[in-house]
Amino acid sequence: MTPPIKKRFGLLGRNINYSFSKGYFTEKFENEKLVGYTYENFDIPTIESFWDVIKNNDPLSGINVTIPYKEEVIPFLDKLSKKAIKIGAVNTIRFTKKGKLKGYNTDYYGFQKSLEPLLESHHKKALILGTGGASKGVAFALEELGIEYTFVSRQASETVLGYNQITDLIFDEYQIVINSTPVGTSPNTEAYPEIPYEFFTKKHIAYDLIYNPAETQFLKKAHHQGATTKNGLDMLIFQAEKAWKIWNK
Repeated sequence: MTPPIKKRFGLLGRNINYSFSKGYFTEKFENEKLVGYTYENFDIPTIESFWDVIKNNDPLSGINVTIPYKEEVIPFLDKLSKKAIKIGAVNTIRFTKKGKLKGYNTDYYGFQKSLEPLLESHHKKALILGTGGASKGVAFALEELGIEYTFVSRQASETVLGYNQITDLIFDEYQIVINSTPVGTSPNTEAYPEIPYEFFTKKHIAYDLIYNPAETQFLKKAHHQGATTKNGLDMLIFQAEKAWKIWNK
């Protein structure tokens, strides 16, 4: 007989069948014998369905948020943590004792914790590929680490580099390259950001927020040139545990 649900958690996103979070938390609940705890995917076509998720899934205790709603969800929340305000993106929602919805960002924490062990003294500047919600947590973490960064996008501007502007001189200046886009995620595993991979060296770090597949084309190509590579799995584990602490405040 299935025990009654005591606490319900879930992931809000679109096209999230691949989700790391559901498997991770389901296994966590089993291992820690948290009977009546459940974690579900809330796959919605647009953010306008947010209130349907809240109304139809009582008793909700916490929600993770993924692509493409990390920024779009903010207007639905009652308050934000100080760091979520600074970052401008939310990936964790806590239901307070007063029934309010409070947004947090644990992406920056997970990224920072997973990148730190790779850093050496020459790693001073980073390129962030992409300008979406995930890139904002990355940028905040780099600021906390004292690493300068520049965004790269298909649309160049005064403050954002275009992919076609990345040269050997840019690679000499920027020793960390971070893919914060979904390009290369399963099932589109042959795709990769259009950058000149031949300029990676042993002094570079190539970091991909993607964890499925474990080695993206972005990482393969950088590794082939001798770069240190890292996928997003550890980041996800760190951010998930941080979210768990927030939900259990």
